[in-house]
Amino acid sequence: MIARWLGTVPYDDAAALQESLVEARRRGDAPDTLLLLEHPPVITLGRGSRPGNVLADEGRRRALGVEIRECGRGGDVTFHGPGQLVGYPVLELPEGRRDAHRYLRDLEEALIRVASDFGVRAGRVEGLTGVWAGGRKLAAIGVRISSRWITSHGFALNVSTDLSWFRTIVPCGIRDRGVTSLLERTGARFEVRDVAARAADRLEEALGGGAPRPGTPLARPAGMPLS
Repeated sequence: MIARWLGTVPYDDAAALQESLVEARRRGDAPDTLLLLEHPPVITLGRGSRPGNVLADEGRRRALGVEIRECGRGGDVTFHGPGQLVGYPVLELPEGRRDAHRYLRDLEEALIRVASDFGVRAGRVEGLTGVWAGGRKLAAIGVRISSRWITSHGFALNVSTDLSWFRTIVPCGIRDRGVTSLLERTGARFEVRDVAARAADRLEEALGGGAPRPGTPLARPAGMPLS
C-alpha cells in the first residue's frame, strides 16, 4: 500500500481524486493507495443522513465559512476541518477479506492503535461504528465499497480539531454522545502529519501487511502533491 500525504485539500478535489483512483485500481493501473490529508471546514452527508442532523442553517454556515457536501459513503452527517486527520484508503480487498464488517473493524483497530501511540486509551462501543475515548467519539468511519471490492472514503481522526465545529451538526446522528480529540484527551498538540505517518503504519498492520520492521516505517507519507 502506498501512502500519500496531501496536506490541506478541498473536499471536492479529494472526492475527484478518489474517484479517479477507484477507476484506476479497477483497471489495475494503480496500486492500493492511502490518501492522508486535512480538509477546510466542510459538513458531509452520508447515505444515511437525516436533514435534522444539520443544526446550522445556510446563513449560519455561510457566516462560519463551512461548506456542505453529499457523498457516497455510509453513515450520517459528520464534520471535517483543520486539525483532523482524514484518511481515504482506495484499495482492493483481497480474497478472504471481502467482508464489509471486517473492514470496518480493521479500520477501528488501526485507529485504536494510533490513539494508544499518542497516549490515549480508546476502544469500541457496541452497536456503533467508530473509535471512542471517555465515552465520546474520537474517530468517525464511513466507507464505500464497490461491487469489485474496491474501497473509498474512510476515517476522520480528531487530532487538534476545534470541537466547537461539531455544534453545527448532530455528529453521526448520535445525540447522546459527544466528540473528543487527542488534544482534549492529553493536553498535547500533535502535528497532524506526524499522526498521519503513524496511521499509515497501523493501517498496514491491521489490514494484514504485518508490523513495521524496526526503524523502517512501512508507509510514511512522502509529501507528494495532489495530482
